[in-house]
Amino acid sequence: MQQSEIQSIKQKFSIIGVSPALNRAIDVAVQVANTDLSVLITGESGVGKEIFPQIIHQYSHRKHNPYIAVNCGAIPEGTIDSELFGHEKGSFTSASSERKGYFEVADGGTIFLDEVGELPLQTQVRLLRVLEAGEFMRVGSSKVQKTNVRVVAATNLNIPQAISQGRFREDLYYRLNAVPISIPPLRERKEDIVLLFRKFAADFAENYRMPLVKLTPEAQNFLKNYYWKGNIRQLKNVTEQISVIEHIRDIDEETLKKYLTEKNADFLPAISNGNFLDEKSFNSEREILYQVLFDMKKDIADLKKLVNLLSHNENIDYVNFDERKPPFSQHNIDNEFIQIVPTSQQPQKSKIADSNEVEDTEEYIEESLSLVDAEKDMIIKALERHRGKRKYAAQDLKISERTLYRKIKEYDLMVND
Repeated sequence: MQQSEIQSIKQKFSIIGVSPALNRAIDVAVQVANTDLSVLITGESGVGKEIFPQIIHQYSHRKHNPYIAVNCGAIPEGTIDSELFGHEKGSFTSASSERKGYFEVADGGTIFLDEVGELPLQTQVRLLRVLEAGEFMRVGSSKVQKTNVRVVAATNLNIPQAISQGRFREDLYYRLNAVPISIPPLRERKEDIVLLFRKFAADFAENYRMPLVKLTPEAQNFLKNYYWKGNIRQLKNVTEQISVIEHIRDIDEETLKKYLTEKNADFLPAISNGNFLDEKSFNSEREILYQVLFDMKKDIADLKKLVNLLSHNENIDYVNFDERKPPFSQHNIDNEFIQIVPTSQQPQKSKIADSNEVEDTEEYIEESLSLVDAEKDMIIKALERHRGKRKYAAQDLKISERTLYRKIKEYDLMVND
């Protein structure tokens, strides 16, 4: 495709950038548009994956038919089948009338399934049948219906890893991945970072009716070399903050660093064995809590073993241990990880050999393992970190904003937006 054609597409869809990887993704999207092949768009969160299904639809023969974008991660698991495939009257408690699903409404058009990796396995089976035979059944119906829909899917999930963990069907992956389009992260588009900053700064200056912010050469270099974990979404947020807060409109490197320090990185408010939980991929807040409780249970089991060992040795009063070392074991106790302190060197109030005190300690730990309390505490920490902004707190917790809103109502939490 000619550069002039690519530039025309960028202007039409407000795409900013000159990166070869970005141009390649646009070229592939246009080339595949007139086919009926399924397309899987991959890339990190915040890179702008939602633009490419629109390009594919607008340059296809389906452009005059419906285009429906579905955020699979924002729909509760219990209703996702009804949303996608429809339901019959009386098929479940609240089904007071029949309803058409998205695949029925979008017949002849295009469906964009965002966050497709969040689909439950049962729904994945239904989707596979649509892709293979163009057939589906409404929830509560035995009648097979036909649909002619182009499916474009997107995910920031590591699909091969999800397949190995049993969370995503391998056959569905190959059906969706007929044509892969990979959107590069912002840190691999260094030549586009300053261009995007200027575009966002101009937009905010117009929206807020204030002077335009500009970067010094040193600030531009710092901006290009930053990691940008949140990609374009993060860059836009930073640009907006600077545009609103800073009185001096020429932004130098030191000013920029105030908005891009490590404390502003997107970490979950919990640590497991010394590692932040966001180093793993979690499908829901339930998985996060299960992981936290599993690690707590393991630590408590190790502590019980240690207490039991100490209670059988009358010459031992208490132990000092390094939290950063591996879990307790007999090898650890015999070596450097645990320091045994003789009774004669310690005050009497430190004794834990008394069986009643040991029982009290165990009972207290068991009471703290409340799933509700752990979930509530994580939500409060995330909201505090983002100053009550539900959107960013939900991203931090890797749950949908709708789920977070429901949890806030459920726990009657006070939120200052």
